[in-house]
Amino acid sequence: MALIDEIKTAYDRILGKVLKTPLYYSTYLSALNKGEVYLKLESEQYTGSFKARGALNKVLKLSQEDRKKGLVTASTGNHAQGFARALTISNAQGTIYLPTNAEPSKVEALRYYDAKLEFHGDDPLTTELHAKGVAENSGQIWVSPYNDRDVIAGQGTIGVEITDDLLEIDTVFGCIGGGGMMSGVATWIKHLSPYTKVVGCLPENSPEMYLSVRKGEVVILDEYVPTLSDGSAGGLEVDAITFDICRQLVDDYLLVSEEEIIDKIRIMADKHHKIIEGAAAVALAAFMNNLEAYQNKRVVIIICGANITTSKLAAILSGGM
Repeated sequence: MALIDEIKTAYDRILGKVLKTPLYYSTYLSALNKGEVYLKLESEQYTGSFKARGALNKVLKLSQEDRKKGLVTASTGNHAQGFARALTISNAQGTIYLPTNAEPSKVEALRYYDAKLEFHGDDPLTTELHAKGVAENSGQIWVSPYNDRDVIAGQGTIGVEITDDLLEIDTVFGCIGGGGMMSGVATWIKHLSPYTKVVGCLPENSPEMYLSVRKGEVVILDEYVPTLSDGSAGGLEVDAITFDICRQLVDDYLLVSEEEIIDKIRIMADKHHKIIEGAAAVALAAFMNNLEAYQNKRVVIIICGANITTSKLAAILSGGM
């Protein structure tokens, strides 16, 4: 089955089990580009992130026999919460591996679900590769945060909702980590509207997909550099199917600094009274840094999540970061 058809099937499979999030017209941003700017508020999604979609589609598609084997995943937080929620909905059992330095608030949120938590490594990719090995050696089902067609199809349902609400879009901006979300969204958007430009947005501290596309092969950084965009941090596996999809369908890649991420978190709070996480601010910053290129355009910015700690948010809003 072609990925576009898998996205359609995923939409039907998770319908009613995830929220259709608002496509919010931003008067403030539209004034800046003298066009129309819409925010796809996945920050309002169950678990506070778009990740609720892909994990649920993957788990619901599994047979009862596979679910009984036990499921394993790895995540810094957002995918973990989506996975844990999917376990609850499907009555499955699973284990979540997290880095030893995972945000305490995200770990605490996971403890409200009936999922086993394990800790390994101090960067997301190390944790992910370890957890994948555990699944393979134990005969359990591995649920990748991004390197899985079912997960990508689930994330692609964001695109279905966007085009249901809005046609003739000039540009779609979204943050890229492993590339699951933008692989799905770009597949859907480009199928319906080939002329629409898809822009992948990354923090300068974790630009693995950008570097990989430039080099023509997956790049793994020697050292993990922390970023406020922790939801997109950690790079991708060497065999990630998202690499080829992003290379073919994402038209441009833009990098933003940590200072710009901080500034855009403040702007969203100030102008729209919305709490967003660092990864969402990456996409907003990429657009605002390049306003001249998008004058008089109809733009959609995917606000991918809202999971930021209270202490970090307070420090940002008070100018302490």
